[in-house]
Amino acid sequence: MTANYHTHTPRCHHAVGSEREFIEKAIEIGFCELGFSDHAPMPYGNGYTSHIRMSLEETEDYVNTLLDLRREYEKDIKIFIGFEAEYYPAVFDRFIDFIDQYPIDYLIMGQHWRNNEYDGPYHGTATNDVESLRAYVDQVIEGLSTGKFSYLAHPDLVNFVGDEELYRKEITRLIEFTEKHDVPLEINMLGAQYGRHYPLDNFWTVASELGAKTIIGCDGHDPRDIVQPDSIKRVKKLIEKHKGLNIIDKLEFKPIKN
Repeated sequence: MTANYHTHTPRCHHAVGSEREFIEKAIEIGFCELGFSDHAPMPYGNGYTSHIRMSLEETEDYVNTLLDLRREYEKDIKIFIGFEAEYYPAVFDRFIDFIDQYPIDYLIMGQHWRNNEYDGPYHGTATNDVESLRAYVDQVIEGLSTGKFSYLAHPDLVNFVGDEELYRKEITRLIEFTEKHDVPLEINMLGAQYGRHYPLDNFWTVASELGAKTIIGCDGHDPRDIVQPDSIKRVKKLIEKHKGLNIIDKLEFKPIKN
């Protein structure tokens, strides 16, 4: 890897380390590009407060801090400013209007909750309910159809433990859409590093058969998470097994501005 576009900051309330520490770690291991994509602020407007993302009021400091560091480290590494965001239908247009006032380079989609977060379950909870699986695929496709997301983070986060053929059918539908619309899928190294249910072999079997465009993401919540994939045996084994994946290193950003 020469680039990583999935990096968090303490503003999301579950990451540690300064932006400078993340940058210096990336330089140390040979990255030429580092994108910050902290969990996006969401203008819910209904009194709901999310405890896993930055607040609206923290956004300006997030952007200004990274702009300053971009200038400071411009001879050493390219710094990009983004967000990891869900597609929440009730909030999304307001979210885009809000971030339009800032120089944001890109968005990645990480669809953690169904519906709008405050009214839906977490997709990482194990379930054999096929309607939950279909709802995940439907909402991801609807979100990616906006054309504003540059890649799909941990696309295998949905934790379906039911019928294998039904899983394969729905995941095929998702991957065929991402291929048609040129949206890379992320092999998530944080999940592999900390023993989560993803990266999921069954997902990547289908992706490999379809030749899916794939990118590797650190999902760094600690500067120590900024690593090369061959340092994580599970990721290395996955890549070696699924040779049909079309793995890319650099990301082409999709436009965000309305």
